[in-house]
Amino acid sequence: MKRSDLELPDAPIDRLVGPIGRFLHVPAASGVVLLAAAAAALAIANSPWADGFEALWKTHLVVGLGDWVLDHSLRHWVSDGLMAVFFFVVGLEVKREIALGELREPRQAVLPVAAAIGGMVVPAALYLAQIEGDASRGWGIPMATDIAFVVGCLAVLGSRIPSGLRVMLLSVAIVDDIGAILVIAIGYTAHLSLGALAVAAVGLAAVVGLRFAGVRSIAVYTVVGIVVWVAFHESGVHATIAGVLLGLLTPTRPRVPEALAADIVRRASDLWFGDESSPSPAERASVAEAARESVAPLVRIERALHPWSAFVVMPIFALANAGVAIRGSLLTEPVALAIGIGLVIGKPIGILGMSWLAVRTGLARLPEGVDWAALLGGGVLSGIGFTMSLFIAGLALDAAQLDAAKTGVLAASLVAGALGMAILFWRFPTPQAAD
Repeated sequence: MKRSDLELPDAPIDRLVGPIGRFLHVPAASGVVLLAAAAAALAIANSPWADGFEALWKTHLVVGLGDWVLDHSLRHWVSDGLMAVFFFVVGLEVKREIALGELREPRQAVLPVAAAIGGMVVPAALYLAQIEGDASRGWGIPMATDIAFVVGCLAVLGSRIPSGLRVMLLSVAIVDDIGAILVIAIGYTAHLSLGALAVAAVGLAAVVGLRFAGVRSIAVYTVVGIVVWVAFHESGVHATIAGVLLGLLTPTRPRVPEALAADIVRRASDLWFGDESSPSPAERASVAEAARESVAPLVRIERALHPWSAFVVMPIFALANAGVAIRGSLLTEPVALAIGIGLVIGKPIGILGMSWLAVRTGLARLPEGVDWAALLGGGVLSGIGFTMSLFIAGLALDAAQLDAAKTGVLAASLVAGALGMAILFWRFPTPQAAD
């Protein structure tokens, strides 16, 4: 037997080879696909096929069992159902950062947490200062940062961006996601059904119980997860919160310690190497199971779902929600202007202001290689709202104001992206030396 015959399972994304595999490994790729989907939605919304395209998303899909029926438009299924996968991945990312990443150590977490809070509070305050009446419900729209586009812009800038700024901006985006989740759960809940919430709580408790019982079946957790999603959908709390909570409940520790799994594989390899007899299927399966269980469920599931979230869910959401008939007058609508000011001006002011306060008080310090000019560029870049901003706009505003909000989000995200990249390119005109 050859050592190469000892095949161990990898996450799906790691098994991709060739151009497709390399494409999925490029951080800018998801941003490119998302941008293409948004451009397609805009193009169709301003074409002769606009009415048919809109009618498609208004088509109803009915799912039911007996007297219980869910009857909603395709757009609703995308925003409440498909986006639950996106929010599940967000929950996984938040859990990973808190348990294993930059937000694990309080000292390291102070700066991105402070920056993110400033980047949420100031844009919301600027919006509310300009808007009154029903449209004031849109205060959460300019709070969001689209992590896919931010990562994409940083990837385009390449090695000229210091690693400290990359980590800082990604941590800010994660904290921003936490804030957006709270905004959706608290700020945009119209009514509450305590009975449905009780069912959701039982479902979440069942997930914890299954974990302690040692249940490993993905199918079992999927069924329970669907029950939790339906319960949240019927409770009045936005259904995507179910995805976040399920992500947060995912274990971060492997069932088999990595050192033990490595020892098992090494011993098996030593035993079989050079032996004329091949390992039995049961022996091979045992070693493969040890290797698989040495990877934390959170890491394994995140690797499996992240491509689907980035390259399927988010583009479909963009197709369903980014289309708007472009009219110059929409840019001058109060809602559009308030969103634009919040994202393009409020974001960098809030991020820089709170960061300066954290550094000034000695609670934090700037990352290595990052100065205030670099943080300004990063703060402006964080004004790319897009996915989460469009999502919150759909929750907060009625049809009469939604087109103006979409126009404001798209225009502001374009300006923030271009201006942020220009500032960072000016600050870092040459690539950084490799670490």
